[in-house]
Amino acid sequence: MNTFRILVVDDEIDFQETIVNRLKKRNLHAIGVASGEDAIQALEDELYDVVLLDIKMPGGMDGIETLREIKRIQPLVEVLLLTGHASVETSIEGMKQGAFDYLIKPVKFDDLLNKMAQAFQKKAAHDSKIRDAKIQELIRYPSRVFGQEEEDGKDF
Repeated sequence: MNTFRILVVDDEIDFQETIVNRLKKRNLHAIGVASGEDAIQALEDELYDVVLLDIKMPGGMDGIETLREIKRIQPLVEVLLLTGHASVETSIEGMKQGAFDYLIKPVKFDDLLNKMAQAFQKKAAHDSKIRDAKIQELIRYPSRVFGQEEEDGKDF
């Protein structure tokens, strides 16, 4: 059975660990990292459904730069931006870069779960469309999928 996979990216370790632990208590696969660079490494190693991404992080990559790289690596992952500093400009930029939505800290855990569920539903719908398209290609053009064999056309 597939499980909902969540990556939490936040440099505030207490916040990050609290969110990850609360998600795990709900039997969700959640991993936490503290930087954009660590998030990119995690996304190169494993597929995720939703990334919870802090916009303001110290170090080499801020949240918007991390978002761009996330979308390059895993274009279908849904990203929820978190900010403790409500910046309309930054939030708009994040949405332009492909974020699903943004939330302002402090955020109620139920609101966060609701947004994550919406993001997961969107990703699942995209995944389903891709799977259906691949099935249709298989049905219409089996040789594209399986390749041309010498034995094609022979009875077995």
